[in-house]
Amino acid sequence: MSGVFVLASVPAIWYGGFILRIRLRRSEGDMAHVEKRTISLPADQAGYIEAQVASGLYASASEVVRAGLRALQERDAVIDRWLNEQVAPVFDAMQADPSRAIPAGEVAQNLRAHHARRLKDQRGA
Repeated sequence: MSGVFVLASVPAIWYGGFILRIRLRRSEGDMAHVEKRTISLPADQAGYIEAQVASGLYASASEVVRAGLRALQERDAVIDRWLNEQVAPVFDAMQADPSRAIPAGEVAQNLRAHHARRLKDQRGA
């Protein structure tokens, strides 16, 4: 059973026996400096936006798009953090000491052997 309802003036979803509360991030100043844009979307994406508004989770198509942009910004921030905190230091370490590297052919051979073992284990299970 699932459904959308309002719980203590906050939109919520009943899904799989759990109540998921929706947190809307808005402040007085959010809409003070709005820039209008015209965008083109494929039919499936436009339909998705319409379905989100029709479900009551969002009041307008603009809210759906803003939520999507916030999610994209959050994802990009995670990727940037990963690149800066994990990838760049490893790259710098490899540049400083190339002997740490494993030849690509050896990596490929190890991956093929690992994959073959997993297939064999799955077939035997």
